[in-house]
Amino acid sequence: MRNLLIGLAIALLVVAALAWTTLSQTGVECEVCIVFDGRERCASAAAATRTEAEQTAAMTACGVLASGVTDAFRCQATLPRSVSCTGE
Repeated sequence: MRNLLIGLAIALLVVAALAWTTLSQTGVECEVCIVFDGRERCASAAAATRTEAEQTAAMTACGVLASGVTDAFRCQATLPRSVSCTGE
């Protein structure tokens, strides 16, 4: 019984640490809309900084729009049609 309680306490500490880490790194949320090869996609992402949130949202949008590595690089180099951020 004692080992079960110790294991449960450790599991709760790990879950709490994971939740705290995840929530503390999402200070800014951005939505980025990209037009690439005639198609448009918008995606949102949250991160600790605006730059990280914008980059992650752009990568997510390009992941749907691009086919292959070369297209992905070209897409990510495209200027977004719009960028909207909150929590700055």
